[in-house]
Amino acid sequence: MPGPYDPTQTCLAIPELAAWLHITERHVRRLVAERRIPFHKIGGRVRFVPSEITAWLDDNWNEARPASRVR
Repeated sequence: MPGPYDPTQTCLAIPELAAWLHITERHVRRLVAERRIPFHKIGGRVRFVPSEITAWLDDNWNEARPASRVR
């Protein structure tokens, strides 16, 4: 989990992050529950910092690899 929240950055709520990533809100909630995505709890609500999400995507991106041929 990242360090303390930086109040100068704009935060995203679950619906906003889901729309940005083109996934369902349910999937975002599952990622949070499994602690697989960086998030902050602010006032009891889950929020996401875009720069942390971008870094998380960069670290977890699996580039398409060509299928190996079996001979």
